[in-house]
Formats: sequence, C-alpha cells, structure tokens
Amino acid sequence: MFNKVSKEILFITQAGIIAALYTVLTVMVAAVNLASGAIQFRVSEALCVLPFFTPAAIPGVVIGCLISNFITGSAVPDIVFGTLATAIGAVFSYKLKNHRFLVTIPPVISNALIIPFVLKFAYGIPGSIPFFMFTVGAGEVLACVVLGSILITALIPVRKYIFPLPESEFQSSKTA
Repeated sequence: MFNKVSKEILFITQAGIIAALYTVLTVMVAAVNLASGAIQFRVSEALCVLPFFTPAAIPGVVIGCLISNFITGSAVPDIVFGTLATAIGAVFSYKLKNHRFLVTIPPVISNALIIPFVLKFAYGIPGSIPFFMFTVGAGEVLACVVLGSILITALIPVRKYIFPLPESEFQSSKTA
C-alpha cells in the first residue's frame, strides 16, 4: 500500500497539518492572553499527545510551537526553551506511545520544569519558581491530560483514516 516516497509525503503532510493546527490554536488562545505568562492554558499543547498515533507529530508540534512563539512575540529565551520543552514532551510521548494514559504526561513534566525559569528570567514576572511550576503544570494538565485524553479517545475510531500506516505497522500499534 505504501512505498518509501508515499510514506515520506504522508509524514511531511501530517507534520505540516499538525504544525498549522498548533499555530492556529495558539494564536487563538493568545488573543485572550492565555498562551503565555504565569497562568497559561495553551490549548494547542493537547496536540502533544499525537505521537500516540504518528511520529510525524513530533516535528509537527515542535514547528508549530516555534512558529507560534515567533508570531505571539515571545522573548528569545522563550522561543528557544519553550520550543525545547515542547520537543522533549513530544519525544517522550512518542516513547510512551503504547501506553494511552502515560503518553499525556511528558509534556506536562517538561513544561512544568522548563517554562517557570523562562517566566522568571526572560520575562521577569514576579513570583517564585515553585508557583510557576504549579501554574504552568496545571495548565499543561488541563491541555495535555484532559484535552489530550479526549483527543485520543475521539481519534481512535478514525485513526486508520487520519493516520494511515502500512498494514503491518497498523497491526502492531493497534494494541495500544
């Protein structure tokens, strides 16, 4: 069903669509001032669970985060370390792709550990690192664990249409 070229085209297409979705969702949330800051609820982070379905989600969310951080006027350390936090979360989500619930956890941890330092030192937001860990972590739990779990549940019945795989790969990932 798939040859090498069609797999590469599918990968690039999926990554591009995910990057575009991440960017659009972030810009929409930024319009109501929730995409960054001490209290944030970046809905687009729910897409960090998509490595459950496809490795193309890793570059998709990373590129989407990078573009979003540029568009929303983030400070350079936020562009670098915010994108790095999303990349770490996506990579470890992919490593946990066989565990439906655990796949939602790495983005929460990576963002809760990295972003507070960005808020404190890049933006000089008053408050403590532990407080920022709590607020960023809470927003990530809402986005990744709650919305991400809903997204996984909604996509499982249609996964073979949205994230087609060669039959042999689909059979082995079907057990997740």
